[in-house]
This record gives sequence, structure tokens and C-alpha cells, in this order.
Amino acid sequence: MNNKPSITLPHLTNDIVSSARKTKLCAYSVALEGWRRGLKLKWHTVDYEAYNEMITFGVNPPGRLYSLSSTERTHYFFRTRGDKVTNDAVVIGSDKDETKLYLSRAGVPVPKGKKFLKEDPDEVIMNFAETLEFPLVLKPTSGSLGNGVVTNIKDMVGLKKAISYVRYDLEYHEVILERYVPGEEYRVYVVGNNVVAAYNRLPANIIGDGSHTIEELIELKNLERKKNARLFSCLIEIDNEVLDFIQSSGYTLESIPEKGEKILLREKTNVSAGGDPIDVTDNLPNELKEIAINAVKAIPGLHHGGVDIIVDIEKPIENSAVVIELNPTAQIGGILFPMKGRARDIPKAIIDYYFPETIGINAGKSKFYFDFNTVLEPLSSRSAVEVEVQNAPMGKVYVKKYIVAGFVQRVGFHQWLRKEALDRGLHGFINKLSNDNIEIVVAGTDKETVKNFREVIKMSSKAEIKKITIESYREPLKVGFEIYEGYNPAILRSVESTIRKMEKDLLKLDKQKIKFEKEKEKIVKSRTWQLMISVRKMWRFFHIK
Repeated sequence: MNNKPSITLPHLTNDIVSSARKTKLCAYSVALEGWRRGLKLKWHTVDYEAYNEMITFGVNPPGRLYSLSSTERTHYFFRTRGDKVTNDAVVIGSDKDETKLYLSRAGVPVPKGKKFLKEDPDEVIMNFAETLEFPLVLKPTSGSLGNGVVTNIKDMVGLKKAISYVRYDLEYHEVILERYVPGEEYRVYVVGNNVVAAYNRLPANIIGDGSHTIEELIELKNLERKKNARLFSCLIEIDNEVLDFIQSSGYTLESIPEKGEKILLREKTNVSAGGDPIDVTDNLPNELKEIAINAVKAIPGLHHGGVDIIVDIEKPIENSAVVIELNPTAQIGGILFPMKGRARDIPKAIIDYYFPETIGINAGKSKFYFDFNTVLEPLSSRSAVEVEVQNAPMGKVYVKKYIVAGFVQRVGFHQWLRKEALDRGLHGFINKLSNDNIEIVVAGTDKETVKNFREVIKMSSKAEIKKITIESYREPLKVGFEIYEGYNPAILRSVESTIRKMEKDLLKLDKQKIKFEKEKEKIVKSRTWQLMISVRKMWRFFHIK
């Protein structure tokens, strides 16, 4: 495992993607990469006619469907999947049994197993299990995010329980029963003939420190996940599955694991279930990369997607590695924001593949982004089925931050500054500071215009300016020009900023809570406290007498 802290992409930070979660994060990151290269970006609803010819799954509120256009072509996308991936490839990839058939024919290793239809009675599944060796896996033929997957079934009793759960409780009537392959699980993302990213998917887990209880360690782990743009909404919940795992390991929530001891909390490795994505791209053996590439090639018209591989690290790869799933519409948030390791730029690889003529344009240098929620508003309100995003600033960008002191917090002054900035083609914002000063950030592609905005500030008769200090500014910037006048529920940026501040405050409070509870525990266990308990008992005894 890579124990180094995660390294994020400098042009795709937590702040930039703060309004894009889960599948919206996947779509936004790819769309943003194309937009920054000068491609025309439009967001669509599922009612847009182009999507009559493209398979999409589930309920798709605005933020998952978009198109990118150059002067030569237009491509349509659903999340991370572009229109080069054929509908036939999507149908095959969505059926786990059909996927296995194609992979087997191409010589790609897959686990031994069989598909069972709705009309197949449970007894047929049980009889087939006798031809396999335990442990086994039962999973739906369709489904995602690990829903309905029961792994490491050790005997017939466990299989009967799994069948009841998957087929009747969850109502996945068509299932696959196959050999359980122990080992490490990897999600490998392939574009064309190249592996562009790979991460080890670890089940939800905690590491003991010899001091905190299991419940406290889960809280601490969730604090770390809250700092991560992808894992923020995928916290470890203490449900019946987690409690069963803890108890099967001989522990309770109040147990204190030894320092360095690893406690698994679930069987499934999905990030959405609390799993940890650990970047292994540079260390993944070439044999596994070759298996992933061949798996994508095995499905006609696939071109790019996620390949899930399990390998027993105690055995040779050629004897133990198997592909357990292909995903033509794979989520990529886990490798864009890994728990540990280096973020990998899958959006860059996807746009390179669809628009090779844009390779090198603003490559990883632009920190401009657009307000995602504002852009999607006409689609969310159903007043439009298509929205075009304002073009991204192209070329070298110059940025300055001006700290302005004096009588400068009048709304009229700020509105005047905003107009002057927009008239000059500048982007940025004005923000009130707690010391009655303001900060003005301006950015543009003309160096002199940015530099001369200091003189523009002085021109206004709506303020009394005592001093202007110039500072550098390296943070990401939204296109347009905004005024932040403190908390205003009618202004999206104001609400988002307040929410982020509240989230940071909550993180601090959570840490303090754990610290104080630990101090309380020390006090309660101390000899002085125990002695005081005895004294109080004696006092009550004599007082009652």
C-alpha cells in the first residue's frame, strides 16, 4: 500500500468541484477539461434529441449529459462515456454474464460461474453450487455500486441466506453464481490502448492506534473522508453489516485495537460503501495492465472504460488474476481524489482521445472554472433543454489581488467596480474583509489591463481610498465577476462559501469532541476519580443515616 498522503491535480481542486458530487463530479471533470481547451460546452437534459440515440441509465437530473464541439466535430457524453462507445458495447458491459462470454472468447481470464434467470428455482442454483468449490459469490446480472453483491459465501447455509437476500429482499431475480477469488481488487481505467489510471479498492477499514475505540476510529476516518471531494459523501456508516464484521472479528465498538492493527468493516470494496481508493498506477504490474487493455478490446465498440480485476498477490498473476467486471460508464472520482497516492488525469486522456487536435492547449495550466449550479439552473427549472457555457479565457492569464483600505465597503462602489471589470473583459471577485477593507481579484489575458485596474479603483467617487496593496493570487477562479457581501441566501456563491465554512467548523468541533471524550475517559479511569466515587458513596451513606 502507498502510505504517502494523496497528491491532487493542481487544476482540479476540492474548491473547483465543490458543487459536483458523485456522478456529477465525473461529468463535470471531463466537461471542464474540454471547456478549458476552447471547446464549446453545452449541458443538456435527457429530452434533448441527441440522447434518443444514446443509452443512459437511471434517473438523470441535469449535470450528467453534455456535448463538446470543435470547429470540426461534436461529441455527446453521458458522465464519463462519450459517443464513440457504441450502444452495443454498453448493453454487453451492463450484463455481467454477457461480458464474461466476450472476455472468455478473447482469452481474458474470468472466474468460473453461471447465470440464472428469474424462472430458475433456487434449487437449481444450489445444485450448481455443488459443482464449484466454496467460497462463492452471488451477484445480480445487472446493478452497480456493489448493490446486491454477496461475497465469500462459505457454505450452503450462507448461500441459501444470500439467495433469499438478493433475489427476494432486493428483488434482483436474475443472478450469477461464481467462484470467489480472494486477493487484491483493482479498478483500472483504459483509454484506447493505454492504462491511464489504476487504484486498489480496499474495503472500509480502520487502523488501530492503541488509544481510540473502534467507534472513535470510524469517526476519525470519516473526518479524513470529509476533506476529500469524492469521499465527502461516502462516509462509513455503522450499520448492521459493519456491526456483524466487527463482532466476527471478536470486537465491539468499544474495543481498542492495538497500534497498527487493521480492522475490516465490510466485505465489498466500493468507494460508495466506505471503501478506500489507493492509487497504484505506477506500481501496477504490466501483466495486469495487459489484461485490462485486452478486456476493453474484447468488447466491440467499447474504446474506454473501467476494468475491475482481482488478483491473489501470493500467486503468479497468470494463475490468479481474473476480470470480474467491465464498466463502460465508470465513475472516476476515486482516482481523481484518492485516499492515498497521486491523482490521475483521466479527463485529459478522454478529451485527448475524442479531440486529439486540442492536445497541449491549456494542458493542466488553466485554473478557470465555471459555476456549475448557476449554469444548470435553466435545466433544473425546466425552462430549457440545452445551456451553453460562456467560453473559457484562452492563452496566458494574468492575475492580481488588490487589498483596498479606507471607506470602501459601500455596495454602490462594489457594483461600479464589477461593471468596470466586466467592461474590460476581466474576471474575478470583490470580497469584504473583517477589518473593513476589501479584496479585489482581477484576472485576464491582457497583462496591462490587469495591471492598470489599480488606477481604475482610484477613479471612483463612491469610496474614500487610503491605501491599495498589491498581492499575488494563485487560487482557482470562476469566470465572470462576483460580489461577496457577506452571507446572502439569494447568492449561490455566498451560500456555498458559508456551507464550506460551516463544514470546516464542524470538522474542528468533531475533533474537539473526540479529544474531550478521550480526556473524560482518562479522568473516569483515573485513581483520583475512583477515589472520589468512594468518597461520594460514603458521604451519601452517612448523609442518609
